[in-house]
Amino acid sequence: MAYNNLSDFVQKLRDADELVEINEFVNPSLKVAELADRFSKAPDTQNKALLLTNNGTNYPILINALGSQKRICLALNCTDLDEHKQRIEDLFKTATSPKRTLKEKLSFLPLINELQSWIPKHTKSAQCQEVIEKEVDLTTIPILQCWKHDAGKFITFPMVITEHPETHCRNMGMYRMQVIDKQTTGMHWHPGKTGDNHYEAYKRLGKKMPVSVALGGDPANIFSATAPLPENIDEQMLTGFLRKKSVKLVTCITNNLEVPADADFVLEGYIDPNEDKFMEGPFGDHTGFYSLPDLYPKFHVTCITHRKQAIYPATIVGIPPMEDAWIGKATERIFLAPIKMLICPDLIDYVMPFEGVAHNLVVAKIKKTNEGQTAKVVNALWGAGQMANNKTLIVVDESCDIYSREAVISAIQDNVDPAEDVIIMKGPLDVLDHSGPHIGIGSKLAIDATKKTYNRKKNTIAFLPMESLPQQEILEKAKTYFHENKSTSFIITYDKSIQNIDANGMESKYTSEQFIALWHILNNYNPNKDCILETFDNQSCMIINGCTKIESEQLRDTPSPVTADEETIQTVDAFMSNGYTPLSSPSRQYRKLLHLDSAWRYKNAKE
Repeated sequence: MAYNNLSDFVQKLRDADELVEINEFVNPSLKVAELADRFSKAPDTQNKALLLTNNGTNYPILINALGSQKRICLALNCTDLDEHKQRIEDLFKTATSPKRTLKEKLSFLPLINELQSWIPKHTKSAQCQEVIEKEVDLTTIPILQCWKHDAGKFITFPMVITEHPETHCRNMGMYRMQVIDKQTTGMHWHPGKTGDNHYEAYKRLGKKMPVSVALGGDPANIFSATAPLPENIDEQMLTGFLRKKSVKLVTCITNNLEVPADADFVLEGYIDPNEDKFMEGPFGDHTGFYSLPDLYPKFHVTCITHRKQAIYPATIVGIPPMEDAWIGKATERIFLAPIKMLICPDLIDYVMPFEGVAHNLVVAKIKKTNEGQTAKVVNALWGAGQMANNKTLIVVDESCDIYSREAVISAIQDNVDPAEDVIIMKGPLDVLDHSGPHIGIGSKLAIDATKKTYNRKKNTIAFLPMESLPQQEILEKAKTYFHENKSTSFIITYDKSIQNIDANGMESKYTSEQFIALWHILNNYNPNKDCILETFDNQSCMIINGCTKIESEQLRDTPSPVTADEETIQTVDAFMSNGYTPLSSPSRQYRKLLHLDSAWRYKNAKE
């Protein structure tokens, strides 16, 4: 179904027993995030959306609303995310199949009608403009501060709408917005993102850039704002496809941009490209580490409009999995079809495990027909849109269950000779990857774990916990292990402090030592520097140093893992003991990973 507003979706969650409503006061500063973190990592039966009606403002906060398989499906109008993948495949087949007879040609008409039903439509009146506030005060909205070392409050679920000044192509992206004062925020769009491309176009023209930000409405629109669409495709079309009904748009009050009429809030304003940028951050990010300060534009809010019964949608990001992991899962399933049909026809399926935070690990299954095919697939995927930012790619054949960690590990052990089946190359990385020597660029690792026509010796993979030591000492210890255990094909070192995490205290499959170790390794290793090939008696072994590097070996400032502070944890413990299901704080365990209680593990590292 298409939701008329966010309140409709809240009712759907309520009816499905997917909502916990909290009427006691919860402070939007730190406490809401800690509460949401507990629910997002809870076992499936306890992982719920939260509606917090008492937060010091007139507007309820909805958080963790998309944070499970069931809830993301409710949001995107399906019972299984593969339904949308199949719809896309069927549409492509209908559109591209030969039309020889009149009957076959007429069969194309329903497709045209369906395509037309996705096109956004304009309306003159809208829920999002029931209340118009030209005296702007962002403090009236329950904007969160999520983590202790965040630079302040920021809007976490904004749908930022811009238009290219020359092509007039519209974009709706999701970019973090730090609150600077009552009328101003930052606009955290990374270089190369469509919003930043529009900004640069206005800068070349020397003109102010109109910007509007929608909050709430149909949750399908929230997803679409995160989707990796090509720059010339309107995200509102994707929303129309997902909800099987066009999005109604209304023109803003103080600029000419069109926004979803069903939004709960709209912030209208502008960015002046000639204005000095603002030092934004640090903030806890979806990698599970802090993103460190950098310069971004300022967004000046000139008007706020909203529904009379507006709900403020929020989310938090940090150590996975959180709500963004399920949004990423929807992206994985929906965009499999276009990747298969347009970029990599050898691909059968792929998965982005939660411990890989979307861009650090992808496991791809192919229909293998010849040797050397894996290199073709690797290059195709590493050249495909946001997949180009992937750091670790494991390729298996159709006999492997890619949804089983054990099956993937077994495929590597059975089919990989590191000297022959590993590819390391330089390339783009996600801007938030802190492992490389420079922002946004580093190295990547691909492993060909497909079955070979020639023999491969069965090997083992060893995970070695180690103290934080110089790289050379870690490598020497790993080499010693290899020479004592000749059947080892991969030796992967990780921080010994992870062994201190008591997974039983958190009661979730996503908080096991293995999950946390993989998440930590994938964030911290730089393939070009940290992957060493060792060979002895015709046996090869890849040593991967996944430990946090010591300060003297860091080329950049190094962020800390994202955790709540002990005072916040204790406050929420006391709150939940008053009649709520007791859920342990994940942060109490993760704080054992901290080197310093700071956004930085190492600051001002050597250049």
